[in-house]
Amino acid sequence: MILSHPAYYWRIAGFYFFYFAFVGMFSPYWSLYLQSIEFNAVQIGVLMSVQPVMRMLAPALWGWLADRIGNRRKVVQVAAMGSVLCYLGVFFTADYYGLMLVLALMSFFWSASMPLVEATTMTYLGKNAAQYGRLRSWGSVGFILAVLGLGFAFDYIAISWILWAGLAIQFGILYFSRQIPSTEVIAHHTDSHSILHIVRQPQVLALFGACFLMAVAHGPYYTFFSIYLVEHGYAKSAVGALWTLGVVCEIGVFFLMPWLMRHFSLPQVLMVSLALAVLRFLLIAWQVDTLWLLLFAQTLHAATFGSFHAAAVALVHHFFRGRHQSRGQALFGSVTYGAGGMLGGLLSGPLWLHWGASVMYSFSAVVALLGLGLLWWKLRRVELA
Repeated sequence: MILSHPAYYWRIAGFYFFYFAFVGMFSPYWSLYLQSIEFNAVQIGVLMSVQPVMRMLAPALWGWLADRIGNRRKVVQVAAMGSVLCYLGVFFTADYYGLMLVLALMSFFWSASMPLVEATTMTYLGKNAAQYGRLRSWGSVGFILAVLGLGFAFDYIAISWILWAGLAIQFGILYFSRQIPSTEVIAHHTDSHSILHIVRQPQVLALFGACFLMAVAHGPYYTFFSIYLVEHGYAKSAVGALWTLGVVCEIGVFFLMPWLMRHFSLPQVLMVSLALAVLRFLLIAWQVDTLWLLLFAQTLHAATFGSFHAAAVALVHHFFRGRHQSRGQALFGSVTYGAGGMLGGLLSGPLWLHWGASVMYSFSAVVALLGLGLLWWKLRRVELA
C-alpha cells in the first residue's frame, strides 16, 4: 500500500509534478509561441492537435508492450528518454511540417508514460483508491507553477524562451521515470477474458463515450483559451493567473474526493462534472469580459477536470483489473485525451476562424451536454461493488 511507503509516494508524486508541469507549459503557451512565428488559426489548431493524436495512437501500443514484458517501469524509462531526445528538434525547426514531425515523435514517447504510471499508482493504493486525488494533486502543483511562473515571465521575456522551459521540464520527467517503483500485477478472475470482452460492456462503452465527449469539449479550451484572453485585453500574467485558478480549484477537489466517494457514486460524480462543464463553457463563450463570471468559470475546472478525471480513472480501474490494468488505462487515455482531444483541437481552428470564439465555446457546451446524456442513459443506475 503506497501510504505505508513514503519513498514510493514521493517518487510517483515527483513524476506527476514534472509530467503535468510540461502540460502547464504546453497547453496555455505553446499556441502563443506558434502565433509568434506567424502560423494561422487552422495551422495552430492542427499543430496543437498533434499531441492528442499521439495520445490516441501510442498508449495502446505502450500498454500492450508493458503487459507483454511485465515491466511498466522499464517502458516508462524508455519512453521518457525518447521524449527528451525528440523534443530537441524544436530548437532546429520553425517550419510547419518540421514542427509537426517533431511534435508527433515527441508526443509518441511522452504520451506512453501516464497510463502506465496511473496503473502503478492504483496498484499501490489498492483499497485506498479514494486517496488517488491527493497523490495526483502533485501534478496539479507542477501545472500551477509552470503556468503561473511562465505567465509572469512572458510579460518580460520573449515567448521563444518556452523552448528552454520545456527542455528543463523534460529532464525532470526523465529523472523521475527512473525513480518509479516496480509493480506486481495482481491476478484477477477477469484475466481469462479478452480486453475486447470488457470494452464491449454497455457501461464501459458509455463511460468511454462520455469521457471522449468531455475531451472534445475541452479541445477549444486547451487550444485557444490563452489567445482568446489576450485578444480581449488580458495580460499574459493574467492569463497565467486564470489558468492557475482553475488548477488550484482542481487540487481542492482532489483532496475532497475521499469524502465525495463516500457520499456519492462515481457515475454521479461524473454526471455532475459534465453538467458543470456545460455551464462553464457557456460562461467562457459569452461572459469573457465580465471578470467575476470568468473567475467563476475557472473555478469550475475543479469539476470539469478534477472530479471528472479522478472518478473516471477509478471507474476504469474498476472495470479493468489484473492483467488488463495497463491496457485499460491506456485505452482510456487514447479514447479520451487522445481521440477526444484531437477532434476537439482540430474542430476548434475552423470554428474559431469562421464563426468566432463564442460559437466555438458554445459548441463545447453542447458536446458536454451530449456526454451527460450518455451517462444518464447507461450509467446512472450502475452499482459498483
